[in-house]
Amino acid sequence: MFNGLACGRIGVRVGFEESVELAARFGFEGVALDTGYAMENGPEAVVRMLEEKGLQSAGWGLPMRLVGPEEDFKSGLGKLGDIAAVCARVGDLRCSTWVPSASDEMPYDQMFAYMRDRLAAIGEIFKENNVRLGLEFLGPATIRAGKKYEFVHTMEGMLELCRAAGTGNVSLLLDCWHLYTSGGQNDDVLNLTDDDIVSVHINDAPTGIPLEEHRDNARALPGETGVIDVPRFMECLKQIGYTGAVIVEPFSERVRQMEPLEAIRATKEAMDSVWPD
Repeated sequence: MFNGLACGRIGVRVGFEESVELAARFGFEGVALDTGYAMENGPEAVVRMLEEKGLQSAGWGLPMRLVGPEEDFKSGLGKLGDIAAVCARVGDLRCSTWVPSASDEMPYDQMFAYMRDRLAAIGEIFKENNVRLGLEFLGPATIRAGKKYEFVHTMEGMLELCRAAGTGNVSLLLDCWHLYTSGGQNDDVLNLTDDDIVSVHINDAPTGIPLEEHRDNARALPGETGVIDVPRFMECLKQIGYTGAVIVEPFSERVRQMEPLEAIRATKEAMDSVWPD
């Protein structure tokens, strides 16, 4: 596995070229891929930039929504093959997105079938370029509160949905925050293999808050509070031989208030503090 910088995840708003410069400057091994930049400038330009800085491409976000009108979904599918082909030419075969954990419109079984079919459609397009799709489950109970129907919000539930897609290239975006807030344990990771994980996010949780009261937009840098045993989480990833990127996603107001360079420096220091030997 390798550490990657995703500037937007820490509230630093810069273009892709600057994010590459910053990742190299602060000693990251990879940087999140900007699909818009790659499409506009071509994969060869991205490859040159990364090679010059000794960086890997650290994953890209699905450029369409899973939930929404059918015409919007079909429009997104129509563009997805070209985007996946460009990202594959960069050498980045790992895409990820999140799955809603509750709904007011569809009960569980109906939502499961709806998501299964849409994920299967995406998975088939991705197979043409050997791209994998990682799905993030959302653990906090506060996200589901007030919704009419609950949906997948645990690692086991998401693995079931991944298998149901049936394309063989849909697996997990695993976030230690969501594992913790869903009631999971770090050692649950030991039941996985490298093939089960497309991407990883790490962070910590604020202190003094009951498990069921954590809110998704209030987290901390990994190792900052120790509420989540991030070093153990990372050690479990090492034990199963995970080979993808690890990205810090703290959703921290303290980090958002920092100057950009300070925020990136703090992020790298936090990453280093929990990285296994």
